[in-house]
Amino acid sequence: MMYDPMLVQPMREEVTEVGFQELLTAEDVDRELGAAKGTALVFVNSVCGCAAGGARPALRMALAGSAKRPDKLLTVFAGMEREAVTRAREYFVGYPPSSPAMGLLKDGELVFMLERHHIEGQMPEAIAGGLKAAFAEYC
Repeated sequence: MMYDPMLVQPMREEVTEVGFQELLTAEDVDRELGAAKGTALVFVNSVCGCAAGGARPALRMALAGSAKRPDKLLTVFAGMEREAVTRAREYFVGYPPSSPAMGLLKDGELVFMLERHHIEGQMPEAIAGGLKAAFAEYC
């Protein structure tokens, strides 16, 4: 682990309290995504400022204001459970490692991706708008 677990706990809770399931091992990731049917949003959480100021608030907004939403809400934490994060990123085919990041998968295939450079410097409302549009199209 790269960070003190007590430090990251509130950051974890920001997403688990809105329904995200933490994936702590590579096996957890494969169980949830390996032969998945339906849609799954995978959030690569992070301690950085763009996760705190943009990504996590945007997730809350997008989920609160969407008629359509993914079947599964899943999260891994960069710098903490490295095997789980590495495995989750393997499902983001064609994209380099990034945190924070959000990948929407449909029937196991990546259909929408937000990388750090899409999040950094953006207002949460703008990020949430992109997520809502992806939910409307794919969920």
